[in-house]
Amino acid sequence: MGLKAAALIFGLLAIAGAQADVSADQVADVVWTYFTQLSSNAKETVEQLQKAEISQQLHTLFQDNLQSVSTYAGDLQRQLIPFAANLPAQLTEESRKLKEQIHQELEQLQSRLSPHADKVHQQISRNIQELRTKLSPYAEELGTQVDKDTAELRQQLGLLSQDLQAKLKENLGNLQASLAPYADKLQQQINQKVGDTKRKLTPYADEIMAKVDQGVEELHRSLSPYAEELQEQLSRQLKELSFQMKKGVEELRSQLSERTEELRLSLTPYAQELREKLEEGGADLRESMTLYAKGLDGKISQQMDEFRQSVVLYGENLNRLLVQKMEEMKQKLEPHTGNMEDHLVFLEKDVRDRVASFLDSLRQLGN
Repeated sequence: MGLKAAALIFGLLAIAGAQADVSADQVADVVWTYFTQLSSNAKETVEQLQKAEISQQLHTLFQDNLQSVSTYAGDLQRQLIPFAANLPAQLTEESRKLKEQIHQELEQLQSRLSPHADKVHQQISRNIQELRTKLSPYAEELGTQVDKDTAELRQQLGLLSQDLQAKLKENLGNLQASLAPYADKLQQQINQKVGDTKRKLTPYADEIMAKVDQGVEELHRSLSPYAEELQEQLSRQLKELSFQMKKGVEELRSQLSERTEELRLSLTPYAQELREKLEEGGADLRESMTLYAKGLDGKISQQMDEFRQSVVLYGENLNRLLVQKMEEMKQKLEPHTGNMEDHLVFLEKDVRDRVASFLDSLRQLGN
């Protein structure tokens, strides 16, 4: 990441931190993306960022942004500038220390579990199969719900199209006026049905989240007898597992919300197109509207099919991801294994908790 890009991201953080309607997750995403990109770049980039000149640039950037968005800029500057300007160096140092700590703890845990390797392996395999079994119905139900909702939407819009075509066959004196309500009806049905679909799909993420909690808790309970005095180390590893799995579930929640909104936006132009054709009028209005009505069903069906395929794919991919994360945990607990770069997961959780706490203090300051 270049220095200008880094300054821009910190500028976004400054603005976001001063706005009450921005979630901690949004700001944490910015911070974490910045850190991971900075960590993966050349060493000289890190060294440059730590120079006084760059620190001064960031300081100035924060001052400019905060003065423009906040009436309590002075208090915010005193808190936000040190927090953000020192964050890269803090995260780098904490990352190094955490990597050493996790490496040591994981070696201890592996050593303690080693005499029970076969039993531990069998137990985690059993937990993985149970999780797979519990998750399987949700992917199927998600597909079934999408099939039902898209069929209902396709049917309603299809009936509207048929009604429109029937109107076109009537000998109406003012064709333009008689067809005018159909554009609004089409838009209303699109908004209503897509909104209903979004509301029906939302609970799936909550239900899967509950299964994740249950699965991790069962795994913890089954492994605890083999860990004995290393319960804290085991808990840390399982919290990391839970964090990663829940990130996947939150991604599903986000994808379902975004995809339903994309569906609404992809269907809205058909209502706008109908409205524009009616406004144009003309001698060939009946003919152009007849062609439009006949083609509407096919266009809508295509959008519905694409929506269904994408949502079902999200559900299937999530199931695979969750099972994969538990598979990785099984491999990590085997002797002489484990990716030490996984320590960044622990650091990410800490960063997100820290950002949430920091923004909460800022908002209390602004109230």
